[in-house]
Amino acid sequence: MAGAFGWGLLAASSLVIGAVLALAFRIPKPLIGFIMAFGAGVLISAVAFDLVEEAVDSTNHDWVAFVGISTGCVVYALANWRVNQLGGSRRKDASHVHQEDDALGIVLGSVLDGIPESLVIGLTIARGGGIGAAYLAAVFISNLPEAISATSGFRSTWSAWRILRMWILIALVSGAASLFGYAFFDGTSDEALAFVLTFAAGAILTMLADTMMPEAFNFEVSDSKRRSAVGVATTLGFALAFALHQIS
Repeated sequence: MAGAFGWGLLAASSLVIGAVLALAFRIPKPLIGFIMAFGAGVLISAVAFDLVEEAVDSTNHDWVAFVGISTGCVVYALANWRVNQLGGSRRKDASHVHQEDDALGIVLGSVLDGIPESLVIGLTIARGGGIGAAYLAAVFISNLPEAISATSGFRSTWSAWRILRMWILIALVSGAASLFGYAFFDGTSDEALAFVLTFAAGAILTMLADTMMPEAFNFEVSDSKRRSAVGVATTLGFALAFALHQIS
């Protein structure tokens, strides 16, 4: 059980690392866009091979996967819509100066992004499987640009310690979500496993399309060469995650 919390916390620790980097250095926006696109590619690969493929292989009822993906998409979209109303719509935008009213939305949005990913970590441990290196790397890498972007937007309005406290709290919540996945889904049926995996897949794909990919392009709009770098970074991220999946 402690392992589930620890692995979830480790995957989310990149939120704190990203915040520290953003506080210590002025990271160029094109570089943030490249990292965000790379993280999106890694997550796409993780969704395809570590979530959907695993779900389909775990049960003979393929309809469970379609229901899970659809449910994850709808739940995330509705929750994200509410988060956007609370000020979290630009939580991955480093060019936007966040105000005090944005704090709740950004915190809730970051938690919303991390919970499906963390649940899968705990569920994997509960089912007796090892933590996939590709999936862990995907979650870790994708958290970096999110923390860097939001921290850059808070630098002029919040103190460094307050920013770090926020990301530490979110990382702890992610660890708790992994622990919940372990405790709640221990001994669950194959169909329930497939549903949870594909639910996370649908939520993550919706998150990528709603937030990460649009912001990656926003950071790279100065010329066509930089804009094309988003596609290259996404493909590189996908290829790296796939290679890790094959090795593990």
